[in-house]
Amino acid sequence: MSDVLVAYLSRYIPISPDLERIFRENNFVRTFPKGAVLLRPEDRAREAYFILKGCVRSYVVKDGEERTVDFFIEEDAVLPLGYGKDVPSGHYLECLEETTAVVSDPDRERETISEYPELKSVCLAMSEIMAAKLQESLARYRTSTPEERYRDLIQRRPDLVQRIPQYQIAGYLGVRPESLSRIRKRLARPRNPGGISDRS
Repeated sequence: MSDVLVAYLSRYIPISPDLERIFRENNFVRTFPKGAVLLRPEDRAREAYFILKGCVRSYVVKDGEERTVDFFIEEDAVLPLGYGKDVPSGHYLECLEETTAVVSDPDRERETISEYPELKSVCLAMSEIMAAKLQESLARYRTSTPEERYRDLIQRRPDLVQRIPQYQIAGYLGVRPESLSRIRKRLARPRNPGGISDRS
């Protein structure tokens, strides 16, 4: 799967033959089976991931219930809480599908960027993009209703809705599965003539 990584990075910078060789010879890319747990709350987060193919869920367990924090799919970065620090992560990372990802750690990042400085600009650009996406998502979440959040989810990430169990989507939206079912039924209900929605 190094070819996937090279193809992705080629969209941002020219990849020299030497750099391409490094990607192919080093174990940057790994594949994890469905159900693999990449991180547990008591673990130290020593690795970060960039998803090339698959889906990873971040969740916590509170009062005996799993509460989904986020989902990560293709071209999403997974930077665990406490990454690179000697503290417990406090959350789980689980593969919901067979997942292929670029796997990194602080030492490897420093060594690679030191040898290939051209990667630094890519890493910085990607970090800025991810930070902007996170801020936008948090702002949208705080100012929207569960139904508005679901509408936004199916508009922006329709493939995710098809790939994730409904009870996990409900947890991600902050509602119970039966509430999500009612939201879906309302959204599927045809509008009345004249554009007035049926609220009964």
